Amino acid sequence: MIHRTALVDPTAHLDGDVTVGPYVIIGPRVTVGERCHIAAHAVLERNVKLGTGVKVGYGSVLGNDPQDLKYKGEDTWVEVGDTTVIREYCTINRGTQATGKTSVGQRCFLMSYVHLAHDCHVGNDVIIANAVQMAGHVTIEDRAVISGLVPIHQFVRIGTFSFVGGGSRVNQDVPPYTKAVGNPVHLYGLNSVGLQRAGFSPDVKLALKRAYRLLFNSDMTVSQGIAKARAELPPIPEVENFLKFIEGSQRGVLV
Repeated sequence: MIHRTALVDPTAHLDGDVTVGPYVIIGPRVTVGERCHIAAHAVLERNVKLGTGVKVGYGSVLGNDPQDLKYKGEDTWVEVGDTTVIREYCTINRGTQATGKTSVGQRCFLMSYVHLAHDCHVGNDVIIANAVQMAGHVTIEDRAVISGLVPIHQFVRIGTFSFVGGGSRVNQDVPPYTKAVGNPVHLYGLNSVGLQRAGFSPDVKLALKRAYRLLFNSDMTVSQGIAKARAELPPIPEVENFLKFIEGSQRGVLV
């Protein structure tokens, strides 16, 4: 079902049961998976791969050149996973030579006016609310929730099952399982609501709470808190993930 006003490049590949609305532009080397829906006036400029059942909203632009002065026309991509929903007027730029692509995982929900700059990588089941603006090289891990009107600094990482409150300016990493709110932004404990909804066991939540207190509510340095957490807490994967994320931070973590 391709509207007669849509323009589809001969090198593009559209699988079965695809809906393409009025005035859509699908450019070179674009792949559109089965049961995708491309709303009116959307543009898939070039080098875009959509999985199965992806929805692209009215006026969204995917696969435009990266907004990076170092970009010299390298062959880079945008990839979007199965059943992800991208609402109206979103923009997702292609990657640069640094990583080769900008990617969004499966079952994500990007609300209106979201911008993903070059080399951003979004995991699975991520919710990004209206007008979130991501600079280059941002990583958002699985099941994170980003509220509306949030600008995110380049190279920032936002951990799995974390929550960022609306209007927060995020300039450092947000550890997994935590809640970051405010401007200037600060951590406000664990993302208790998110952990409860996801079915985390009481033992895991208690261990994460103890790890959080050792690192952020004590007089110890970060390295001392990590060492003490590993020595005193049970070997739970979520706790180790929390500690490794903080150890591996390049921009530093919020406090």
